[in-house]
Amino acid sequence: MIRYPRRTLLRAGAAFVGASALGFPAIVRAQAEKIRIGHLTPLTGFLGVIGSYAQLGVKLATEEINASGGILGKQIDLLSEDSINPATAATKAQRMLEQDGAVVLLGEISSASSLTIMQVAERNKKVFFSTGARSDALRGKNCNKYSFHCDIPNTVMVNAVGTALSQKGMVKGKKFFTLTADYIFGHDLLKAAKSFFGAHEANLIGDELIATDVTDFSPYLLKVRQAKPDVVCCNLAGNQVTNLVKQYAEFGLPYPLVGFNLNTGDAWAAGAGNLSGTWPTVWYHTLNNPASQAFVAAFSKKYGKPPENHAWIEYITLKLLAEAINTTKSTDSSELIAYFEKQSQFDIMKARKAYFRSWDHQLVQEAYPFTVKPKDQMKDQWDMLVLGDAVPAANDPLETIYPTKEQNPCEMKA
Repeated sequence: MIRYPRRTLLRAGAAFVGASALGFPAIVRAQAEKIRIGHLTPLTGFLGVIGSYAQLGVKLATEEINASGGILGKQIDLLSEDSINPATAATKAQRMLEQDGAVVLLGEISSASSLTIMQVAERNKKVFFSTGARSDALRGKNCNKYSFHCDIPNTVMVNAVGTALSQKGMVKGKKFFTLTADYIFGHDLLKAAKSFFGAHEANLIGDELIATDVTDFSPYLLKVRQAKPDVVCCNLAGNQVTNLVKQYAEFGLPYPLVGFNLNTGDAWAAGAGNLSGTWPTVWYHTLNNPASQAFVAAFSKKYGKPPENHAWIEYITLKLLAEAINTTKSTDSSELIAYFEKQSQFDIMKARKAYFRSWDHQLVQEAYPFTVKPKDQMKDQWDMLVLGDAVPAANDPLETIYPTKEQNPCEMKA
């Protein structure tokens, strides 16, 4: 079962009142026979496009799990809502746990909103799977024992793209100019980028912090033109990436545009012929993996379009959560935490299995750099990207691209 916001349900309230006196015990009994999961993701604002994909992915996973018998023989009752902003996200998360009876929370793309949900989860001693937030700080100085992080963090994205650029001779001795989202995610991404530049003898000659509601990038692109960098690097998020890419193409600047963050939904929205350069991703629908292609086929059949990376990560997160609950035979937070901290491995539809690190709860997995197809080689509007080789290389430990304990200031409270 998939539930929707209360505003929708209240329209039927008058009809329900007349029957409530007789039907209420049965309703309570039906609720007890379901496992309720709270899901929050941005459906509006600058992350709304990719958030809509996230919701479709988790809904598909819910339907498949329920069709195969549910979790512990019970159906999932999914409460999925727009997180809107950090304060609203926290309020909704608290309501889902305290009033609606959710046993676990998952979702979110905004690092700022994810942080507030993490605090709610810790206060209520309930597990939260942060599916799409990428700030290093969430699994670093802000980590807590109830929160698990499914997407690749900023450091991994920087390492994936930086390695690809280094192989092309585009890092050492080169001058970079960065455009950065002015909130926790962007600040964190810039910090990781500066660390990479310093370690690989690149020079950061300029950076502009840009508010998340900015749509006209011409003042910043004029500064780029004046600075004359060798490479321009995008540290923006959501539809800001789409807008920048389109305007950058219109300006006709001669400096290659690359990025340390891009979601495929935003790449598609940029349109054929506008995007170029090298970018990072956690997954793409052309990945040559049988389980991944089966997911792509099911999603495409149901929704009439291929899944974006946030659809994939929501889908695999609910699937691995269901696996964990069925294995432990419990929805108790302490039992689930203990299970994941054993670094149990999960098939996430990639060449290598993934696991949550015990000390910072990061899902350790492969990542990919990608480049952009020429417009005349695209089969359709979604056939835009070409995946590079997975990082790390097949013979290297997965953790080689992740922050170490020395680099990541995570201290879990008992």
